[in-house]
Amino acid sequence: MRPTETEIEEMEPIALFDTNKAIELEPKVGHGNQSLMFTLKAKLHNMKRACEGQLIQFGVIEKSDTIRVYQVWPGKNVFFLHGRLICGPNPRGLMFTTTSIVLSSWIFARYVVKDMPHHHSALIVTFSLVFTFVVLVNLIQVSTTDPGIIPRNNEQETLELEKAGTSDGTRSKKATINGVEVKLKYCRVCKIFRPPRSSHCAICDNCVERYDHHCPWVGQCIGLRNCRSYMALVISGLIFFVYIFAFSCWILHRKNVHGFIGMVKTCPETLALAALAFNAIGFLGALAIYHVYLIAINQTAYENFRQRYVGSKNPYDRGILSNFKEAFFAAVPLPRVDFRAEVVNCDT
Repeated sequence: MRPTETEIEEMEPIALFDTNKAIELEPKVGHGNQSLMFTLKAKLHNMKRACEGQLIQFGVIEKSDTIRVYQVWPGKNVFFLHGRLICGPNPRGLMFTTTSIVLSSWIFARYVVKDMPHHHSALIVTFSLVFTFVVLVNLIQVSTTDPGIIPRNNEQETLELEKAGTSDGTRSKKATINGVEVKLKYCRVCKIFRPPRSSHCAICDNCVERYDHHCPWVGQCIGLRNCRSYMALVISGLIFFVYIFAFSCWILHRKNVHGFIGMVKTCPETLALAALAFNAIGFLGALAIYHVYLIAINQTAYENFRQRYVGSKNPYDRGILSNFKEAFFAAVPLPRVDFRAEVVNCDT
């Protein structure tokens, strides 16, 4: 039985939720469906706010009114997980590298291992999967780690530098390292005097500490904070492809197939994998030898390419053993830019 209009007018407003400001609903005759929809929308809105509060508390999402450094960073980097991971601006090289590794591992496990003796195949596949996992972990680490990005100056600091200048009117300073005078160059983009061994990457648009090079295969700069991961990637990748190439050649030999056409007809997948692995071994092997040489003389690829120390002493070369110890065992410094920090003033 429907209530009369007088009874409806005397009804108290209904509080749907226990919030700071209760949502009021006055039922009206003939508007039952609208009242039900309004109630459902209010409940969904309240549930959404509760879920957002929990996600913000655990750091999964950001407050809508919170601005982080990574959101206003002037460089060309791409950030993931709210500034926790930093990548280069072009992912094509990284995608190609990842696809090559995963595809090689899949072809090896799917087509090559089936032609091996049964009592060895499981162990061989297990080792190939372990190598694949190690290479991918190193790849992710080197491509998502801050390579050593140097903070930029704000407008006030830039004006002070512009006014100060130097005695000879040039934008450069000098520092003495191990008895050798080193010039500190001024970066017009970042508005800073770059520390020794630093350089500005035109691709990522950042000054990077101990800049080595920008690697297109991982889509990231290689610098002070990820050079060790880069060497681990090169060496583990070399071992991975040597492993695949050796067993691929062994299978081709066991099949006793003569001639290129015969191998293409009998086992095309194994032949293609062997060719891919052979090229990867040549590339990674040359890269590993080159960087081991650079570590031995304590130079970066950028310094070596620019012939920075031709005819002069390298102030960072402390002997082969000390250079290798520094490269592989020195502590990795903390990032100089906290991309997760809150921005107090967007204009600074």
